[in-house]
Amino acid sequence: MTPLISANQLEEIINSGEQVLLCDCRFDLVDPLAGKKAYAESHIPGAIYVDLDHDLSGPKNGSNGRHPLPAPEVWAKTKTRLGISPNTLVVAYDKQGSVYASRLWWMLKASGHAKVQVLDGGLDAWNGPMGSVPRQATPAQQAIEPRPYVGLVLVDEVVSNLQNQQFTIVDARANDRFHGQNETLDPVGGHIPSAKNHFFKDNLLSTAFKPAEQLFKEYVEFLGPLKPSDVIHQCGSGVTACHNLLAMEIAGLKGSRLYAGSWSEWCADSSRPVET
Repeated sequence: MTPLISANQLEEIINSGEQVLLCDCRFDLVDPLAGKKAYAESHIPGAIYVDLDHDLSGPKNGSNGRHPLPAPEVWAKTKTRLGISPNTLVVAYDKQGSVYASRLWWMLKASGHAKVQVLDGGLDAWNGPMGSVPRQATPAQQAIEPRPYVGLVLVDEVVSNLQNQQFTIVDARANDRFHGQNETLDPVGGHIPSAKNHFFKDNLLSTAFKPAEQLFKEYVEFLGPLKPSDVIHQCGSGVTACHNLLAMEIAGLKGSRLYAGSWSEWCADSSRPVET
């Protein structure tokens, strides 16, 4: 299954009567209630709201980052509650360049759910009808079995990598934050030593992803001799890193992994080195 679906393709699926679970993932890091409010006002008819803080993140403990992944057993219960059975076609969208939709896409793929796509261009690309009646999720009839996240890298591996250099960190944050400037979300500015910077917005033309051929060319040029399996993606809290993962998947460059704790986890321990 291709990782992206166009607005026209989605409308055809909906009009055909094929079962599809639309997940509205709009969110705002500065105003965490903004996405849910926007959903309540208007959304693609039949969509449910999936919240970054409450559905796509686990509890914070002060040292595990701003959006730690939920434990596999918790995520399995969430999928069951949202109605995501193994054969459910899930289409995720947002209005932020597919950033939050990418997080849901990665979490589903990493936990073994194959039938998931991101609406390319999000709500900005949607020309179909809109609704304002919230839809409550219909739980799956059978509980989903927990599965560990495939392609997840933990902080201890990143610490060890400072010495053995077995992989390369690619940081999805804006260039100024990468260099420790204008940091407003985390208490410490800078980046993990030896990391490379690829701003997630460079994957986009306006709000839609660049064509696969263009993404392939740009990533091959950016990565140089590195293979996708040599790459670990991170960002501020493990969200926009999924955007780079999705972009590489679109480009056919599969096999890179995610350090979900990302900078917000890394900088929570003052013993870990920081570069600016």
